[in-house]
Amino acid sequence: MNETPNGAPPVIRRPQRTLTPEEHETVRDTALLNFQGGLIMGIIDPVPNPSPMSEDEGAWVREQVWPAFFTEIDRKYPFGFYRWSTCEKGTCWNCLARRCDLCVHRQEGGPYVDRNFDWVHDSRGVGVAEFILRPDGAPCVWWCRCPCAKTGPAPDSPARRRRRQKRAAESVPGPRPLAAGAPADEAVVPKAAEQYTLF
Repeated sequence: MNETPNGAPPVIRRPQRTLTPEEHETVRDTALLNFQGGLIMGIIDPVPNPSPMSEDEGAWVREQVWPAFFTEIDRKYPFGFYRWSTCEKGTCWNCLARRCDLCVHRQEGGPYVDRNFDWVHDSRGVGVAEFILRPDGAPCVWWCRCPCAKTGPAPDSPARRRRRQKRAAESVPGPRPLAAGAPADEAVVPKAAEQYTLF
């Protein structure tokens, strides 16, 4: 477990999920508004906790037991909506876009802690009571699964990297002019890859 700098609860670094080609297709077929919502909630690449229920059993429960208002919203997201607790959430949208300098948890300074409560709904989907999921007070925590550092100096943004590369490329000298009467093969054209290490 990692202790966070601002006194937030410790978090367990869990692996980042790699989507299969089929899962990529599922995500690609998601309506844009739901895709954006899934990115914000960290459920574009959720990582499920071990479950005593198989995927087929879970599908049966969702189909036969869940009320319609649950299944309606659940179907709109690539891997469901109501199935994920905070600790099962995946990578934040900035890290998925390779903007680790803007990682959500870098911005927040710590993990996102769920309030550990949910709602009891009636058959029409109206919330009728609040209930506490973990009465012992154990927090349910989302810590972006990207392995990037969440503290310390921010990594370079892509724009900053491109500017640095451009400056390095512009400083590469051009071909040396030929000395009077020298054969053409004495001209030297330095190669940027040999002279400079670029990101």
